[in-house]
Amino acid sequence: MTIHPPTVADIPTTADVKAAIPAECFERSLVRSLGYAAFSVGLTVGLGILALAVIPLSWTWLPAWAVYAYVTGTAATGVWVLAHECGHRAFADSTRTQDAIGFILHSALLVPYFSWQRSHAIHHGKTNHLIDGETHVPKRDTTDRGQRVLRVRKRFGHTVHGALTVVSRLGVGWPIYLVAGTTGGAERGVTNHFWPDRPFSQALFPKRWRNKVRLSALGVAVMLGLLIWWAIAGSAWQMLAVYGGPYLVTNAWLVTYTWLQHTDTDVPHYADDDWTFVRGAFCSIDRPYGRIADLLHHRIGTTHVAHHVDARIPHYHARAATDALRDAFPDLYRYDPTPIRWALWRVAKECHVVAETDDGWRFIDATSTASR
Repeated sequence: MTIHPPTVADIPTTADVKAAIPAECFERSLVRSLGYAAFSVGLTVGLGILALAVIPLSWTWLPAWAVYAYVTGTAATGVWVLAHECGHRAFADSTRTQDAIGFILHSALLVPYFSWQRSHAIHHGKTNHLIDGETHVPKRDTTDRGQRVLRVRKRFGHTVHGALTVVSRLGVGWPIYLVAGTTGGAERGVTNHFWPDRPFSQALFPKRWRNKVRLSALGVAVMLGLLIWWAIAGSAWQMLAVYGGPYLVTNAWLVTYTWLQHTDTDVPHYADDDWTFVRGAFCSIDRPYGRIADLLHHRIGTTHVAHHVDARIPHYHARAATDALRDAFPDLYRYDPTPIRWALWRVAKECHVVAETDDGWRFIDATSTASR
């Protein structure tokens, strides 16, 4: 990526940026959105029914179940994306309709709908803010946590440390974030998306959100109850094979998207004096996920810049919005053609701790390279 960082004075206003997007990009259609939802849900459920019918539940068929988990988890990520659109008010005009659909779809994937709606809204409102950001907020070299990470990486080496980072984040990163707020804003303390009260920090969920957090937890609890009933009344191994495998794959896709869309060796974070909403939004990166992922995941990774400029844009208008932003703001728009697997590996190895520079806070390896 070739980036020409502007000064704060050069950054356009939010109104100027949104004015560059065609008005029709903000039009939402419940019927059209439901069509995409039917496609994603139908494909996910259909693959599960097909697997039950044709794949024997035995260790001999473990490779087939692994393939099934990858394919079905990839399809289920599309369901996840559409539930996330409900939380952003991009699914339809009715707030109640969107919340009902999003709550059901996210609960089915063990996601606390309203809790994540709140934390994700902070992520959008403070994208790449060094202090107030949420999710994948880097550690600073001026803190004990940052220095600890640097020591661990030096001890293990970049390659081993990078491999451990990929495995841990894609494997358990999402549930750990929900339970303990890891990779969230450090100043908020230990947060929990299921319990908004002590002993966890209450900074993430103001009082008016706490009943919504409890309702979100109830939705996930009901889904867990159904899974436990399936395991007891039917077969625990069947439940794990049909639901558990795809669930892990969907989580890995989610972490990949949220991690790579705001993190790379040349993408800065900004403190209060240098941060603006527009500057943060244009710290998002569009990447080449390919036709199949774009189809199944509703272009969430290839049109992410537009999504951060205004999350109310439905995914089926995001391509047109992206083209408009790229043409209007070529010095701000970011696109990285690096294949996803290599971009993921680069970020896992190099993007952990940031240091202050003349243009924001940048990852230490990138800063060192730039200074030579």
